Amino acid sequence: MGIILATIVVAWVIFMIINRYYPQAVLLTAGCVLLLYVYLFMGGTPVLGGKEGSGSNFLDIFQTIKSLLATRVAGLGLMLMSIAGFAKYMEYLGASKALFAVVAAPLRLIRSPYLLLVLGFFISQFLVLFIPSHAGLGLLLMVTMYPILIRAGVSKLSALGVIGCAQYMDVGPGSGNAILAANVAKLSPAVYFVQHQLPIFVITTLVLGVVHYFAQKWWDKKEGFTGYADDGSVQADEDRPPLIFAVLPIIPMLLILGFSPLFHSKVSMDVVTAMFISTFVSMAFQFGRIRDFKETMASLKHLYEGMGTSFATVVSLIVAGEVFANGLMKIGAVDAMINAVQRTGLGIHWLILLICLVISGCAFLMGSGNAAFFSFAALTPKIAASLNIDMLTLLVPMQIMTSFGRVVSPITAAIVAIAGIAEVSPFQVVKRTALPMAAAAGINIIFIFMH
Repeated sequence: MGIILATIVVAWVIFMIINRYYPQAVLLTAGCVLLLYVYLFMGGTPVLGGKEGSGSNFLDIFQTIKSLLATRVAGLGLMLMSIAGFAKYMEYLGASKALFAVVAAPLRLIRSPYLLLVLGFFISQFLVLFIPSHAGLGLLLMVTMYPILIRAGVSKLSALGVIGCAQYMDVGPGSGNAILAANVAKLSPAVYFVQHQLPIFVITTLVLGVVHYFAQKWWDKKEGFTGYADDGSVQADEDRPPLIFAVLPIIPMLLILGFSPLFHSKVSMDVVTAMFISTFVSMAFQFGRIRDFKETMASLKHLYEGMGTSFATVVSLIVAGEVFANGLMKIGAVDAMINAVQRTGLGIHWLILLICLVISGCAFLMGSGNAAFFSFAALTPKIAASLNIDMLTLLVPMQIMTSFGRVVSPITAAIVAIAGIAEVSPFQVVKRTALPMAAAAGINIIFIFMH
């Protein structure tokens, strides 16, 4: 009965999220339903074990939410909120536009539309290290890089195909998924990024540059694109601060990597501290720019607004996903799934691939890499232990491949947003992202079997 209920609940969760129901409420409700079953029909299984329990199995259903919320807000949640707050402050200062203006200078020197497209893709992958938001980076590129590409003779859909892939991989110490993965693996975000993500990211990005060149060219030929004259309807966004502001989004990365075990630093620098140091440096830059102390002090509110938004969107999603995962584990669904997978007789690599494809499929259906990964990340240690493999062997490809499903989903926020600006259908955009993401999945499957 427990397994049947779990199957029904998981199907219900996917259906509700596909139909754009609030994912936090859906996951939280599903987790509570599963824990209620444990209370009603599995009296020998404590809902919340150890000292965290309230003494009542029924009350422990809600005590579980409180316990997870308290733990996450104080640790991982604060880390993610500080990153989101700093990103919001950078958006307010216009520093991201300044960074683009610096790194995109070579774009204006290239005459070949498809070479320009490839360089634009590489630039977007550099920017994703400092702008860890698929929708945020996509919108930035639409007001900065998109006009340059169009005026150079790149087709609208080819440009959208590249911009849609701007965050094809959640990578770097600023990515929510990457930080959660590092937290689950008990590693610093810097170590997780450099040692476990960066080699795969660099190789995949270089290959995808070539894939974009041929894939977008093939689609343009197939759809009869022959170029069009610039009628002045696409305007570049020139509203940006002094170019020196381009250093501001880079400061946190320098601090996190510089004061990390990678460089044998005797000084420890966590993500939250790095974000606040960078914020105060940015405030000094802003004061030097506007020479208004009162307005400079007031600008800090954008940091806290970003932190609050992150709590409502990301931290709450992590907690809801963990309540859901907790329910699946308590009801025995995870053990049943592992036993079923082991009975298939597949090798470890095939099992890892199967799990990765399932979670990528969930990201495609949900239109969200966060919703998919946050829902299942908490299960990783138990699954890895049951399969007798190192947790990172499962966690890294699972975290990386989640993003691929999101990039080819027509209901992903970033895809919908850039399609709306360009006045095309989201389905036309994902048609242009599908081949590159298929290539990215193939590369990461090779990495799985090489590990």
